[in-house]
Amino acid sequence: MCMTGNKQHLEAFERLLDIMDELREKCPWDREQTFASLRTLTTEESYELSEAIVDMNFSEIKKELGDLLLHIVFYAKMGNEQGKFNISDIINGLCEKLVYRHPHVFGQIEVKGSDEVVRNWEELKISEKDGNKSVLSGVPRSLPALIKATRIQKKAAAVGFDWEAREQVWDKFVEEEREVQAEISEMNQDRMEAEFGDLFFSLVNAARLYGVDPETALERTNRKFIERFNYLENKTIKQGKPLKGMSLAEMNEIWDEAKRSME
Repeated sequence: MCMTGNKQHLEAFERLLDIMDELREKCPWDREQTFASLRTLTTEESYELSEAIVDMNFSEIKKELGDLLLHIVFYAKMGNEQGKFNISDIINGLCEKLVYRHPHVFGQIEVKGSDEVVRNWEELKISEKDGNKSVLSGVPRSLPALIKATRIQKKAAAVGFDWEAREQVWDKFVEEEREVQAEISEMNQDRMEAEFGDLFFSLVNAARLYGVDPETALERTNRKFIERFNYLENKTIKQGKPLKGMSLAEMNEIWDEAKRSME
């Protein structure tokens, strides 16, 4: 059963590579693409996959994974054309990295849980001859700030730079909140921005410590707000009232109605 399945997978992948060869040779658009021209499209595809995962829409997840796979094959084709690398180099490099960074699976190392796996992973990354030379150097500069903060904190924690007890993070949060309030009283825009950043960072840290992904949590709230605001807007349209002409109390009444209807 496993061998038959693997054969089907290999045949499907080989078909994709053949199609990529044809597209690169015969399609004017595909022929014109470069690493630079595909970069933003790859970013868009990543976000579309993320959205499908938040929705837990498996049909869309499968589709978006296919789109990302196309981009990987596309980059591999262009790398091969330039004599830099090919799809085998990508796959073999990944396999070697996975084996090296999982000594508890492919070697004699024993681990007690996933936290220790992550800690070993980060230490091995630093020790690799051609790998990242510092703990945080592997965090892409282009990541959105919220995701970047999460990655930074996870990497720092993986090498032991973390709170002794997660409850301690709330003292830090309260401290940062006080500093925000102090700068608000002074109305120093630059300092307010800096302190709000520290406050956000501490809250992201708290989410991590309690096993909550802040990006997913915030996106849930974004969607919830959109649903409720759309309810409010649609209700006022039916009543023939423009939102700008309503009092806050009137809007809050409909808002609470929206909350109740969506519970």
